[in-house]
Amino acid sequence: MEKRTTHQKLDIDRIRAIKVLGNGAMGTVFLAYDTSADPSARFPFALKVVDKPIMHAKLDASRRARWEITVLSGLSHPFLPTLLGSFDGPDLTGWAIPYCPGGDLNVLRHHQTDRVFSPAVIRFYLSEIVCALDHLHHKGIVYRDLKPENVLIQQSGHVTLTDFDLSRKLALKRVCHGLVRSEPEMLEECNKAKVRVVKQQHSLARILGYGLNNGLKKAKSARVSPVSRQKMSFVAGERSNSFVGTEEYMSPEVIHGDGHEFAVDWWALGVLAYEMLHGKTPFLGNSRKETFRNVLMKRPEFMGKRTALMDLIERLLEKDPTKRLGYYGGAVEIKEHEFFTGLRWSRLTEVLRPPFLPPAEEEYLAGKLTAGGFDVRDYFQKLRAPPSAQPSSLPSGSSEYQRNILLTEFCQEVLS
Repeated sequence: MEKRTTHQKLDIDRIRAIKVLGNGAMGTVFLAYDTSADPSARFPFALKVVDKPIMHAKLDASRRARWEITVLSGLSHPFLPTLLGSFDGPDLTGWAIPYCPGGDLNVLRHHQTDRVFSPAVIRFYLSEIVCALDHLHHKGIVYRDLKPENVLIQQSGHVTLTDFDLSRKLALKRVCHGLVRSEPEMLEECNKAKVRVVKQQHSLARILGYGLNNGLKKAKSARVSPVSRQKMSFVAGERSNSFVGTEEYMSPEVIHGDGHEFAVDWWALGVLAYEMLHGKTPFLGNSRKETFRNVLMKRPEFMGKRTALMDLIERLLEKDPTKRLGYYGGAVEIKEHEFFTGLRWSRLTEVLRPPFLPPAEEEYLAGKLTAGGFDVRDYFQKLRAPPSAQPSSLPSGSSEYQRNILLTEFCQEVLS
């Protein structure tokens, strides 16, 4: 599982795209195949391509592309993607990962009755996501972009996480999985918590002192690119001060800007679990400001009889990260929760009948569409030619589009 995988150099001249799978903040994803190694396109792959001339004005595309390739090259886990190959040219940078024909959890949820999953199905998907996050955290990587659109369904029916451009490498915390900590460590953490409370009170007063801005409709959600605020070191482990994530899934500590670490992924897991259970995220407001206010102040609201799943969600959505389930013991704490009682974690990969299996004919989709394939370079050249031609936004159930917002925008709209 920890073995570093090797990948080959891709030849862009041998790659042909079958169709566009989606457009995101970091590039375009194609269903593609290698005309030399797989001329019949029986084994297509997902090819993510960054167009450097187009993306350069918005972010350091090359740097973030290299980072994502680096992360992928070090992964070896059944619920995380494997890097199949990559290429880097003057205008285009791209990398290939296995194609997931089952779509994502957002699409799958919308096909369910009442657009929600049963607790048993939620238990299955959450358990695999916990394992994937656990693997990342043990490698010192905080994911920072967990949402239904980034949880893909493999041909086997098992999940895989995707999109690592917002992830970050952090120094691991010195914590005991048995949750036993020395008195000096506890006092130090307590003092830090007091400092954070003072910061949060000032931030909260500024946020709540202004009326709502109706610039964004309720159905929209913005993806925030990493914008570093300040540098700070912590004895218990490194924290990031980047303002990053997708609005509805951002944790209170990210919004406050007082530093965050691996616990942001457990917060996002709680938001995801709530959405799978109720068909909507718990803190979405009519504007970005209202959404952030809800994240900071509102408690998640539940319907029906109290259950173990509700308790799990509530504990994951603890505003104070030091009180959040998973903060001290990581995935071990979460696996021990009542909701997962009796689950055989080591045998998840042996489940042959997951809740959803993509139709078998998806395997042969590529072969049927080969005649309509196109050249990747030509695709981007045509995009650059007419100024008005822009790639469409990636569809989402909890957001009609994805767009980047800078820290300055956030400050003007919420904190100014």
